[in-house]
Amino acid sequence: MPVVTRRLPAAVLWDMDGTLVDTEPYWMTAEAELVHSFGGSWTHEDALQVVGAGLWEAAAVFQRAGVDLEADLIVERLTERVREQLRLHGVPWQPGARELLQELREAAVPTALVTMSIRSMAEDIVAAIPFHAFDVLVTGDQVAEPKPHPEPYLTAASRLAVEIADCVAIEDSPPGLASATAAGAVAIGVPHMVPLDPASANVIWTSLDGRGIDDIAAVAEFAGAAR
Repeated sequence: MPVVTRRLPAAVLWDMDGTLVDTEPYWMTAEAELVHSFGGSWTHEDALQVVGAGLWEAAAVFQRAGVDLEADLIVERLTERVREQLRLHGVPWQPGARELLQELREAAVPTALVTMSIRSMAEDIVAAIPFHAFDVLVTGDQVAEPKPHPEPYLTAASRLAVEIADCVAIEDSPPGLASATAAGAVAIGVPHMVPLDPASANVIWTSLDGRGIDDIAAVAEFAGAAR
């Protein structure tokens, strides 16, 4: 029997909030507390509008909702409140995410974390993973243009010294998928808080639970053949 060799991607690029970890409820709590502290109103529907957005872009939304603070201070207040919840309640991993990440690492596939959270929070999450999970961290305070701009994913590929077209990105939000596809990556959408348009990704998975390296390889091979 001939040996079938899997065509693994040059790298797998991971979103964090909502994809690797289920921190969106922590963010929503922090947002509501902040807006309410200034006498404003913040609903679940309001919170959904900023899922996946850059923090400084979201800060302008909170200012319009009545938060009388500079953008940098809004980002700091929200981030520290989320980090506090992580310390109190632990890191809520998305089903199957750590297992898939570990399988990729054991196969020596390069990985990057591409998040619009700031580096201090990304480092909190990475520190909770019991193995060396990421070669590169690209965070919201390190890029000039946030998602949905392609810069975050292009930066990750550049730092890994790989071609973005040979990378697979895993995302849960419309801005994240827009960023990945605009950069030229093969995009896997895993919807969490908000629905995803099937046309926005190469494939939509309902969950990472039960997904493995063969599934990643199949998506990369199919996308490569279609190009």
